[in-house]
Amino acid sequence: MNDEKIMENLLLTAKGACDLYLHGAIESSTQNVNAAFDDALNQSLCMQDGIYAKMSAHGWYQQEQAPAEQVQKVKGKFAGQPG
Repeated sequence: MNDEKIMENLLLTAKGACDLYLHGAIESSTQNVNAAFDDALNQSLCMQDGIYAKMSAHGWYQQEQAPAEQVQKVKGKFAGQPG
């Protein structure tokens, strides 16, 4: 397995952990449990960001720029709607 694939697997694992911690924080019934999940979520988000940054620096995580007209279309769709 090459480095790119390893980093991709790490990123997917970190994203999965973030999802679990988010749901734990949302569903927690006490402040102590909520704080524990919130702390774990923040740490996982920082880890995920670091993995992404390293992948991006190596050119392993490429993104497409959305066309300006598509962005404007979506903005127009939601303009004036309560947030």
